[in-house]
Amino acid sequence: MRIRLIFSLKNKGAYLPFHHQYILAQFLKGLIVKGGREEFFNYNYFNFSGLKGQTKVSRSGLHYYSSLVTLVLSSPNEEFIDYLLEQVFKTPKIELGNLIISPEYTEQEIEPPLETSNKFVCISPLVLLTPTFDDESGKRFINPDTDEFSDLLYESTLTRMEKSGWYSQEQMESFYKFQVVPDMNYVNKLRDQQKKFARIYSVYDMDVKYEVRGYTLPFTLYAAPEVQDFVFRCGLGAFTHKGFGMLDLANNMPSQRTEAYKFKREGFVPYRSQNQDEQQPPVKDVDESGEGNEL
Repeated sequence: MRIRLIFSLKNKGAYLPFHHQYILAQFLKGLIVKGGREEFFNYNYFNFSGLKGQTKVSRSGLHYYSSLVTLVLSSPNEEFIDYLLEQVFKTPKIELGNLIISPEYTEQEIEPPLETSNKFVCISPLVLLTPTFDDESGKRFINPDTDEFSDLLYESTLTRMEKSGWYSQEQMESFYKFQVVPDMNYVNKLRDQQKKFARIYSVYDMDVKYEVRGYTLPFTLYAAPEVQDFVFRCGLGAFTHKGFGMLDLANNMPSQRTEAYKFKREGFVPYRSQNQDEQQPPVKDVDESGEGNEL
């Protein structure tokens, strides 16, 4: 299931670092531990987006100017999602970097049927390699139109699917068809404009800081429907439980396929129609210059 968690922003103009997935990961991990459910402490079959809203870029980072900001959470485990949301709504005032936010309400995305080929966009950076301690390999650039790019994603996806225990051996053997085909027209357009689709991001694992290369680009995935469903719910690539590799379908506005979910602030009155643009901002790939490319 995919849930849109909408917060009100209390201090418009406040900012997060441009690369802020690690801040969101620390926040969510803190909630998981705070709730005391030990079975969820090391649960990693979930995924989340960057914090979405109306932003402007400065040297400090991303400044948020919308009244509402949105975080997308995803997992096949409804009990885990509800547990996490319960902890969020027990925290009426949340500080993320310089942002002060409060949870308002939640929406569930009505998941569309997935075919054997689907065009996706990245709503958080896609990471291919998992570095080891004192190792720089995680920052290595891999051209998106090479076999290595697709093969690394195939290997990590099948490994995670097998470890989940959700699929039989016969099913796993049938998932051999897998190909990621990036939209090279988009990539080449960015290159021509001297804009970036691959950047270095910080990630923390067991309190150790690593640097990894993340990619933000549209691509078509050719794979079995079960594989498509897995990456749509659990993310694609490495460090998905730390907020990397979250996907959405291209040319498919989430605002047109959502329904109210059960968590909301006490006394909350829906005001979706008045603030539609702020709640559902377009997904953009924004570079350090502040310019965005709507996907």
